[in-house]
Amino acid sequence: MLSVEMKMVSSLEKCFYNEPLESKAEKTRFIMFRNERLSFQVLYRADNRDTTDIQRWCPVQLGGALAKYATLRLVSHVPNMYPTYGMEPGGEFIRTEPGMYPDLLRPLIYPDAVSLPHGQSHALWIDIDLPAGFAAGEYDISVAISHKDEELNRVQGWVQVVDAELPKQTLIHTEWFYTDCIANHYHVKAFSEKHWKLIESFMRTAVQNGINMILTPIFTPELDTYIGGERLTTQLVDIELADGKYTFGFEKLHRWIDLYLSCGGEYFEIPHFFTQWGAKAAPKIIVKVNGRKKKYFGWHTDSMGPEYGNFLDQFIPAVLAEFKKRGLDHKCFFHVSDEPHLEQLEQYSRCKNLIAKHLKGYPIIDALSSFEFYSKGVLEKPVPHTRGAMPFIEAKVPGLWVYYCGGGKGGVSDRSISMPSARTRILGVQLYLYNIEGFLHWGYNFYNSCHSRAVLDPYGYPDGGYFTPAGDCFLVYPGTDGEAWGSLRLNALREAMDDMRALRLYEEKFGREAAEKLIMESTDGTLDFCHYPTDPQYLINLRETIAKEIANA
Repeated sequence: MLSVEMKMVSSLEKCFYNEPLESKAEKTRFIMFRNERLSFQVLYRADNRDTTDIQRWCPVQLGGALAKYATLRLVSHVPNMYPTYGMEPGGEFIRTEPGMYPDLLRPLIYPDAVSLPHGQSHALWIDIDLPAGFAAGEYDISVAISHKDEELNRVQGWVQVVDAELPKQTLIHTEWFYTDCIANHYHVKAFSEKHWKLIESFMRTAVQNGINMILTPIFTPELDTYIGGERLTTQLVDIELADGKYTFGFEKLHRWIDLYLSCGGEYFEIPHFFTQWGAKAAPKIIVKVNGRKKKYFGWHTDSMGPEYGNFLDQFIPAVLAEFKKRGLDHKCFFHVSDEPHLEQLEQYSRCKNLIAKHLKGYPIIDALSSFEFYSKGVLEKPVPHTRGAMPFIEAKVPGLWVYYCGGGKGGVSDRSISMPSARTRILGVQLYLYNIEGFLHWGYNFYNSCHSRAVLDPYGYPDGGYFTPAGDCFLVYPGTDGEAWGSLRLNALREAMDDMRALRLYEEKFGREAAEKLIMESTDGTLDFCHYPTDPQYLINLRETIAKEIANA
């Protein structure tokens, strides 16, 4: 006889094929604000030993008052051959050995049905999105699995909807968006109609998950490209040179802007004007000369050469003018070079001055680790790694940004597939506590190998070909239906953004001191970027306390 064990759990669980459901904490009561997405999971495990019926596709039904506002996805496993660097304390990860790990959130393979392989644990992912003005109260939601019109099992939960709404997200959040990786994966021509449609899906998924800034390729970003190499050209601005003067076409740029705004996006990140790790050369820029397009600037171009300087003197004001026409110029952030080292400070400073004269009053930000870039006045808006952010915090850098990368070395929050979801989600509390203005990460959809020497299948190489622990390269998978498919890590980051919004609402009601006191409860007295509660119940309790106190108020 076919039987199915089921259990409702929080969004923070990660369930492996070979784990018994008893090892996971049951959760059947939830609380949410009207305008946030509530996510949870239903685990299931089948016993087929006593049946000869080979049918394995069994219908899944949502029930209860919230069923029509809920969507179902499947939590799928992906190969994770490089879970960690192998040098970190094992307690910081769920597992450290290579294998299949739960991560991908994808549509059900068979509409409204799941397969029931014997003796394996699987998870259904449920999102609840309520319409505007939904009435506060307590509502039920259930999930059932059936076989041949017979219900095998059903689990039921209850959701309390609070009569309040979260405020708008104030954190500026960017995960670098690689237009070329989308074109490469789907084998479409850059900025063809098919490409634009794919770009829209990836944009919309980003915005829906709290990523409100987009890397905008006015020229092809030179990020993660080996010296002398290049990535697929994805340049939004058409450039022509004649008699020493450049002219610019902005049709594709305006289409990009329109598309992103229609998706709900807000901020635009302009690519780095100089190459990564030292600013020695110019990025690849295609220019039409004498009727033919050619790679006019690139690795062969001295970043301080007069020809590139002349180009920047014409290009930057022209680009800025287009954003000004739209009233969006103060929604733009600019870069010099990514992750310069201290020994490159002088070169970085010279390059920065080349663009800064055109960008007075506009933010120039760069990921870097050396405090000297700020203390010597070279960069007013540094973006330190969370692992080394404290000197910048102690110096009270105004409007501070932070970033992380590299699989969580030093105990920081990160988004490796092998990490507990709570370790990814704690970032929101940390960003709130230190009044961080913006967060940056290098990989929303990087599907290449290290330094982009090869294009890779992200389903087979979520580590970029042993480039970095799996999960660092991307948050979304390119779906077979042309949609951007999410991940457990993307959802944890979205919940981190919502945690910040909830803390902002709590602060509005009860004051900043009360919010900070609430955060520090149930800790050992320390909470920073390297030390924080690791028990997922900390985050669950924090959000429930915020919601209940606001509901009572």
